[in-house]
Amino acid sequence: MSEISVNSSHTLFKTGAMSIKKASKPSLSDAQVTEITARLFGLTVSSIHPLPSYDDQNFHLVCVDAGDFVLKVMNSTDSENMKLLELQTYSMNLVQQNGLPAQTALRTVTGEMMSLEEIDCGYGLQKYLVRLLTYLPGTPMAKINCTPQLLYETGKTAAMLDNILLRMEHESLSALHRENFIWSLSCVPLIDDYLSVMDGDPMQLVIRGVINHYRNQVVPKLPSFRKCINHGDLNDHNILVERDGPSRYKISGILDFSDMSSGYFIFELAIAIMYMMIESRNPLEVGGPVIAGFESVFPLNSDERDALYTLVLSRFCQSLVYSRSAVLQQPENEMYLMITARNGFRLLKLLWEKGKEEVEKVWFEGAAHISMLNGDNNSLI
Repeated sequence: MSEISVNSSHTLFKTGAMSIKKASKPSLSDAQVTEITARLFGLTVSSIHPLPSYDDQNFHLVCVDAGDFVLKVMNSTDSENMKLLELQTYSMNLVQQNGLPAQTALRTVTGEMMSLEEIDCGYGLQKYLVRLLTYLPGTPMAKINCTPQLLYETGKTAAMLDNILLRMEHESLSALHRENFIWSLSCVPLIDDYLSVMDGDPMQLVIRGVINHYRNQVVPKLPSFRKCINHGDLNDHNILVERDGPSRYKISGILDFSDMSSGYFIFELAIAIMYMMIESRNPLEVGGPVIAGFESVFPLNSDERDALYTLVLSRFCQSLVYSRSAVLQQPENEMYLMITARNGFRLLKLLWEKGKEEVEKVWFEGAAHISMLNGDNNSLI
């Protein structure tokens, strides 16, 4: 059997205000999953494999004569925001239709893209939004040794993705203006509200320094950043890859659109660089090929380039602080929640100590070198 990924979101704690109650997380039994899949989608389940998730419940289903799917059951709190969930579902279909490998939602037997179901998961009847998504083959990027070629393709894909989302037309687009959404790079100062979880940790001073740099060096430049709609979570578990020859990989899947929000192109690039560093053997060198790939589609202006270093550090701070806060609420899930933190604190310290000038030199000289090698072919030699 070829390498197959469990289509799960390994993204850290995903709620907008960290207020999801444990009782709102679904906990369907296999019998409930089987019944819902048959009733809503007309499919007979032959095997069920649970997939990891913090707030929601995900299953890899194999269905008789129909193949593999992912059943996603949203927590009851997020299920109240139907407009946002409808928009996310629509976006995945749009991305797939425009040539990028995203999951798509299957329609129910009544023709709907999703269904709000009343289910008793031990806390009385609550409403949970249910979707059935296509299952994408591949291996999470976190599981392989990323080559410069694959990092270049990641940057290129990030820019292409935002270009597609920018063209989206939908009556609920205003739902993406998510004020005080803690995972948006527009909301970095909100980290202050959670910094007490870092009390006694010397990294707290670094994080305070990054927030100050953001206020002083990024906020004044926001008016010159080009706007778009961000996927917002292109981490190394949300990108699937497949072999494309003996020593190359190609991107085979883009997962988890739940962090979509109105933002800027430069935000997507910063997020991609940050997450590509996590498992890299040469983390400082990651930025070059990712930037080169991104700029092959969307060249940065001077203010965007100048803000990139601080934005990458800001994303590290968001992930590290919010994951630690989440562990306090659900300590039994610590291993899952701290995926990024295992290397994240070390990498944040490395970037901070090397400083903006030295890091930018590595990133932008690396990007220029790769772009020169590529010429007009957009593929590394």
